[in-house]
Amino acid sequence: MNFDQAPMLVIWEVTQACDLACVHCRASAQSERNQNELTTEQGYKLLDEIRRFGEPLMVFTGGDPLKRPDLFDLARYSVKIGLRTNVTPSATPLLTNQAIDQFKEAGISRMAISVDGPDAQTHDDFRGIPGTFDRAMIALRHARDIGLDTQFQTTVTRRNMHRLPEVAEIVKEVRSKMWSLFFLIVTGRALEDDDLAAAEYEDVFAFMYELSKTASFGIKTTEAMHYRRYVAQRIKAEHGATENENAKGVAFRTAGVSDGKGFVFVSHTGEIFPSGFLPVSGGNVLREPLTDVYRNADLFRSLRDTSQRGGKCGVCEYQKICGGSRSRAYALTGDYLAEDPRCTYQPHLADAIAG
Repeated sequence: MNFDQAPMLVIWEVTQACDLACVHCRASAQSERNQNELTTEQGYKLLDEIRRFGEPLMVFTGGDPLKRPDLFDLARYSVKIGLRTNVTPSATPLLTNQAIDQFKEAGISRMAISVDGPDAQTHDDFRGIPGTFDRAMIALRHARDIGLDTQFQTTVTRRNMHRLPEVAEIVKEVRSKMWSLFFLIVTGRALEDDDLAAAEYEDVFAFMYELSKTASFGIKTTEAMHYRRYVAQRIKAEHGATENENAKGVAFRTAGVSDGKGFVFVSHTGEIFPSGFLPVSGGNVLREPLTDVYRNADLFRSLRDTSQRGGKCGVCEYQKICGGSRSRAYALTGDYLAEDPRCTYQPHLADAIAG
């Protein structure tokens, strides 16, 4: 794909309202909806605009998208106009079996549910509300039983990194198609003390890579683009690109995608961000077309111009498949073009310059 012209993934935060109180919440979500959220009609227009990109993956997220009573209307419309459509509800009392049935009936391709520990105590402490783990498990099992694909999402922090093998067993049991591991960005309610050190990222990557050799589900990262570099290194070390096709297939399917490059995020009020974790706006869908902002706004163009990357990300030989997290660079340094502070890799400068 030409990421200068169209993203692979479009996320629309339909609301910031949510009844959970997660310790790491990107959106610092509140219980009530914002009166300035995009209306239903504005939402339809946004979906039409997204369709003009071609066929990106369209994801309804929040907050909790189920806090919007028009969610199913919006989902049906998204599917109707030809967008592959996913949804990421919160595990609250709104996520009933009936709601999940409606997702399937609307044509939703996949439902993503967050589970951040292998048991109620670990997960519920993280999410801030008792009963959240049990509700998430009920939802995942019901989706499995009715044939709705699921994506299992886990935010990796120092609180749970050593329990990931146990979480993996649950992913297998509920037969999720994908396990997406989110790596913390220090924004919203997230605390830097919860973030992994750079060397700990590599430890988790090693676990993911070994698991990918035998897992019945795909494994990918969010805001850990350097996992692709890790996979490439391991494949090279194992003397053959076919050594681990499972890891290669998932990791390289998103090769080069990063904040603002193959990815765009629309907020509940229409602000156009390179990522939900990078709170620098390139425009607003109420004032200018999303396609125009993504393709032409200075913010997005600079993020896609790898020659503008600073530090070791600017000269790394894995730049084309990785590129580092622009959100993490911004959160920890104030400069979204700086090197990713949570990457241990030291580029082979001579090779990088020659290439």
